[in-house]
Amino acid sequence: MRFIDGLCEGETIRNVYLCKGKRSAETRNGKPYDNLILQDKTGTLDGKVWDPNSQGIADYDEKDFIEVFGDVINYNGNLQLNIRQIRKAEEGEYNPADYMPTTDKSVDGMYEELTAYIRQISNKYLRQVLEFYYIKDEAFIKKFKAHSAAKTVHHGFSGGLLEHTLSVTRMCDYFATSYSILNRDLLLSSAILHDIGKVKELSDFPDNDYTDEGQLIGHIVIGVEMIDDAIRSIPDFPVKLAHELKHCIVAHHGELEYGSPKKPALAEAVALNMADSTDAKLQTLTELFKGKTGIEWLGYNRLFESNLRRASED
Repeated sequence: MRFIDGLCEGETIRNVYLCKGKRSAETRNGKPYDNLILQDKTGTLDGKVWDPNSQGIADYDEKDFIEVFGDVINYNGNLQLNIRQIRKAEEGEYNPADYMPTTDKSVDGMYEELTAYIRQISNKYLRQVLEFYYIKDEAFIKKFKAHSAAKTVHHGFSGGLLEHTLSVTRMCDYFATSYSILNRDLLLSSAILHDIGKVKELSDFPDNDYTDEGQLIGHIVIGVEMIDDAIRSIPDFPVKLAHELKHCIVAHHGELEYGSPKKPALAEAVALNMADSTDAKLQTLTELFKGKTGIEWLGYNRLFESNLRRASED
């Protein structure tokens, strides 16, 4: 098995990958070709089939495991596979676990740390909301541990949702310790719950794609609905506290143009937005620079609106 993160420019390879995406297009001269996204547990690789009607290209569909034969090239600073042959792989020719990108951190260790934060919440109402899902709901726990935080961009791997949630919670813990204006219980509870809706917005691996619910409603509204389900199960939950908790969730993207129904109006919502944005951007940079050893300038990136470069190590 040749994993994607070990491929080098100039190689000719024959290997099985998951066809995560397939899109037909045309060159400027009107010649058809196929754009593929190949995936294994180490990442994704763009593939091009410049002659999709050739005898070497057998029938296959998106989400199939396919054996590809082709040449690894460098295009605009990124590796790409020019594919000459494709055939659909048979069961037994591949191990599905090799094709699911996963966190390199301990899932059980991260979850234990997250639940330790829950045990620190002194407000009994907020703690009961957290326990409703993270302690008592076994189906949710299993799904949350294995889920990604995004289809692409950042933390788009199994365990990514847990890793992102824990990172945001750690940052919010630091904020609450450093700035007395912040209500620690509200901020940490919001951090732990802020992306809870992604367990329904995105499908499980290997698809890791938007569900109908995710497309139509989105994880912010889904998350508020899930939190409301928990709140309604808790007798005498304070109305003002419920509004404050929900506000932090609906405002955590910070801007209306980024999908938040409301802009932050509480200090805790501002802090949560900052922690969420910081972790997402730094993880995005981590993934952009991964496997780019020896390459300094990566080119223009739309998310950062800048030409990105790796810092020198000297």
